[in-house]
Amino acid sequence: MAEWWRGSVTYQVYPRSFQDDNGDGIGDLKGITRRLDHIAGLGCDAVWLSPFFTSPMLDMGYDVADYTDVDPVFGTLADFDALVERAHGLGLKVIIDQVLNHSSDKHPFFAESRKNRENDKSDWYIWVDPRPDGTPPCNWLSVFGGPAFTWDARRKQYYMHSFLPQQPDFNYRNPAVVEYMESVLRFWLDRGVDGFRFDTVNYFYKDAQFRNDAADYRVKMKVDGNPYEMQYHLFSKGQPENLGWMERIRRVMDEYTDRATVGEMGEAHHAIRMMGEYTAPGRLHQCYSFEMMGYDYSAAFFRGKIEEFFTGAPDGWPMWAFSNHDVVRQASRWAKHGVSQDALARQAGALLLSFQGSICLWEGEEIGQTDTELVFEELTDPQGINFWPEPIGRDNTRTPMVWDASPNGGFSTGKPWLPVKAPQLARNVAAQVGVAGSVLETYRAMLAFRKGSDALLAGATQFFHLPEPILAFTRDDAVLCVFNLSPEAVALAVEGASGLEGPSQDAVLDGTLLALGPNGFAFLTVDGAVSVRA
Repeated sequence: MAEWWRGSVTYQVYPRSFQDDNGDGIGDLKGITRRLDHIAGLGCDAVWLSPFFTSPMLDMGYDVADYTDVDPVFGTLADFDALVERAHGLGLKVIIDQVLNHSSDKHPFFAESRKNRENDKSDWYIWVDPRPDGTPPCNWLSVFGGPAFTWDARRKQYYMHSFLPQQPDFNYRNPAVVEYMESVLRFWLDRGVDGFRFDTVNYFYKDAQFRNDAADYRVKMKVDGNPYEMQYHLFSKGQPENLGWMERIRRVMDEYTDRATVGEMGEAHHAIRMMGEYTAPGRLHQCYSFEMMGYDYSAAFFRGKIEEFFTGAPDGWPMWAFSNHDVVRQASRWAKHGVSQDALARQAGALLLSFQGSICLWEGEEIGQTDTELVFEELTDPQGINFWPEPIGRDNTRTPMVWDASPNGGFSTGKPWLPVKAPQLARNVAAQVGVAGSVLETYRAMLAFRKGSDALLAGATQFFHLPEPILAFTRDDAVLCVFNLSPEAVALAVEGASGLEGPSQDAVLDGTLLALGPNGFAFLTVDGAVSVRA
């Protein structure tokens, strides 16, 4: 039990969209508890809950007004306790979000802080004087658009916000803030949670001198839709002091038994290197980035990211994910690489679950779910609204989980907070349960295969450098994993491995010849010195 998280598979639940139990159209904790059997039945090790804390919901819970209570729309603390008990009874660990970089402006601490410059919370948030000409102190931008500074007439100062103006950033240079955040962690650890996923883990500290961020040095083929992407964020995040906070977090976690952490690395320039730094000994247990949540679906890309991590951070540990609540679902994102949506979804699942590291699945990807096409009037996400029509917002991936083919997909008896549309209804859990070759049953088989293989859980990776679209690697010199990342058939000569094992797709092994159809994949038992030739 010492390192249950190493090589584990976590299933991310977005509480608003997983299951509505009371018919108000918004998912809740009781609904999640009712559906935990689905997650356990998949073979996952843990469930991660996105925020369910008290919030005005301007950023759907990532604007927290009370860190130690449940928002009434989701239920009560008693409902949360019941969820934890049920999860543990099913053998599932429970990981919850911690959004500690910023709070809601409705948090009592910010209400006190903005009153004046003398009260005991006056230095809990990042306040700064204007320049002589009245402008903010530097050029930092908000992820959600506009400057990262908002003027407050009461204090006659600017406060900083990395996201919405209603999400002011805490001042981690104040020791009282750090001590308070440690108390928040202990509150939930004492309540029985098994770990935390830390939102925007590289944002906590900002440059004390408020120096300007530089222009992004990367050459781009088209203009960014969000000006935030036009900067190289040298000073507004990613400061070295963050690592000291990671070490304090780890010391708190080590006071408890069998607990784990994972950090979200929101970084466009050095994400893999920083994942290694943040998971070095004595810091976070795991870290994930958005590196595999883009549009590249090539062998060189996946090989490069995994090699970069384990070469540059041999003492760190990654958590790989293809999708989450912030990005386009992979079945939509990579559609052009698939001979069919189902074939691509099955292959993507097998690919992700064969990687060295821990894995995070996003609700619905196990049924091959796609993004929902929404019109402007259906949006709730401030990012989607502010930057309409591009970059696309996050509501499209956050639409409700589809359990069956009924009008609301079995999610709610009321009107869902985001619509469930026909293309998504076509892919539902009930229609795939027990159906051989379905996306759902392929995920179940792949999860069982991974869990039963020491090589896939923790074995080292050795890649073969082959021409596109072939990705091939061994795990612990015991299992050969081969993927055809294209909608065209390929053939390979394989020596030193014999016999297909585990799930496969459109794969035929004839002696030393391995034929892979469109989006084909196979796992072979290693029994000698392996060579693979295209």
